[in-house]
Amino acid sequence: MRTILICAALALALGSAPAFAQSGEITIWSWNIAASSLKATIEGFNKQFPDIKVTVQDLGNNPTYDKSIAGCAAGGEGLPDIVTIENGEAENYWSQFPDCFVDLHTLGYTAEDQAKFPDFKRTELEVEDKAYAMPWDSGPVAMYYRRDFYEKAGVDPASIKTWDDFIAAGKKIQEANPGVKMTNADFNGDSEFFRMIANEQGCAYFAADGQSITVNQPACVASMTKIKEMNDAGIITSADWSTKITNNTAGTVATQMYGGWYEGTIRTESPDGSGKWGVYLMPSLTADGPRAANLGGSSLAITSVSNNKEAAYAYLKYSLATNEGQIAMLKGFGLVPSLISALDDPYVSEGQPYWGGQAVWKDILGTLPKVVPSRGTPFQSDAEIIVRAVQTKYLGGGYPDAKAALDDAASQIASATGLPVAE
Repeated sequence: MRTILICAALALALGSAPAFAQSGEITIWSWNIAASSLKATIEGFNKQFPDIKVTVQDLGNNPTYDKSIAGCAAGGEGLPDIVTIENGEAENYWSQFPDCFVDLHTLGYTAEDQAKFPDFKRTELEVEDKAYAMPWDSGPVAMYYRRDFYEKAGVDPASIKTWDDFIAAGKKIQEANPGVKMTNADFNGDSEFFRMIANEQGCAYFAADGQSITVNQPACVASMTKIKEMNDAGIITSADWSTKITNNTAGTVATQMYGGWYEGTIRTESPDGSGKWGVYLMPSLTADGPRAANLGGSSLAITSVSNNKEAAYAYLKYSLATNEGQIAMLKGFGLVPSLISALDDPYVSEGQPYWGGQAVWKDILGTLPKVVPSRGTPFQSDAEIIVRAVQTKYLGGGYPDAKAALDDAASQIASATGLPVAE
């Protein structure tokens, strides 16, 4: 009886923290701003768990993926306790190495915990009854715009509800601001514009169950058609990541469409633009259409070879499943929370000085519950290479229309993956 009482008292003292998670060391692999954001949570975490030492190693994006895949292939050799995994690559891990990471349910991750995150963030992290990773940051899409360029052209961003509105506004803005393009898109090295608009319209490369190819479905065709209309209208300049940053700083672009994490990029890379930038919702194909999509985002997974899984899980719970942890990363580095309750944090409703006093996080995070889940599947990389090439050919006039272009893409993806094209 005495033993039972002592155990009960201990459980009460620990609250919801995993048992035996009070001490030890854990190491995390991550990269760049993501790594910096994780480091920003350590002080708050150690106030609750002072005897757990957290070390974040910034390996870089590609090295993190390459080393973790190699470690899984080697039976876990050399892996840390926690690995950062991009959602788009997640299913590459689970399909190849299902035993490399811990099912978080075995550490106390409940259905109630899962419900704290939007479905679209969990789609690629859970397989049947297993949860291999916990959602971290997300990329709710927003339009980042130069207030001064819009005002000079007499364009109110609130009037831009459709992509046709966007095209019309782009022509006016370019005419009123010589040397300025309405927007940039990396047509040479990415399909980002297409993926964002297609996700908004509920279409993706693959079906929700990952068992068929849907890139040539009507919503995807309509999305690709609209991109060519924008391109043909002359309101888009092709630019890669670094060129976009240069254009932002130089004041040669009026709008950038990206995930919410791009807020930090503009604010830190173009500090002289403070007060000149604002945010509005992405347009849709119709005035009453959806105006929400996601681009990018990551998760954290605990490796099966970790010697301190409970401590690692305690860190995941604090950094990803509490407002305190998520808002610390949002404040410091613009890492957008996936945690739904973060929407209610007072910081989200605060006006941000760089953004002309606009409460940009309230606007950006408010779209999270509306985002349609999109499966990457283990074949995302193969499909992406094909779609990029087809997009380039289509924009250059190499197909009679978007349907023909995406039918070709679907056929090529089927040959590469063995999956059927959906009817």
